[in-house]
Amino acid sequence: MVCAVGVPDVERARPQPVELDLDLVVDAAAAAAGDDLAATADYAAALDAVAAVVTGSAYRLLEALAEAVAAAVLRDRRVEEVGVSLRKLQPPVPYDLGSAGVRITRRRA
Repeated sequence: MVCAVGVPDVERARPQPVELDLDLVVDAAAAAAGDDLAATADYAAALDAVAAVVTGSAYRLLEALAEAVAAAVLRDRRVEEVGVSLRKLQPPVPYDLGSAGVRITRRRA
């Protein structure tokens, strides 16, 4: 995915690649017992919501983007907890660094 993210204006001026991993915690017992897709979280809908957040807005901080992603995923009431790992690929720093990122875990209140 690409996103306008960064503190300097030059970083937010054009979308840059980010890598994202999601870990959803769901009660999968009913889905597993019945092999029933309707009894588990809708992963496709979660990915659509995440894509809208990532590509639809500009963020200064990866932390803010990760929070917005977590909130979007937790809108599905079947998701009890979500882990979001977000990395900016080849960040504009004066070091040979492949990525820089954040990892957060949020659970339903």
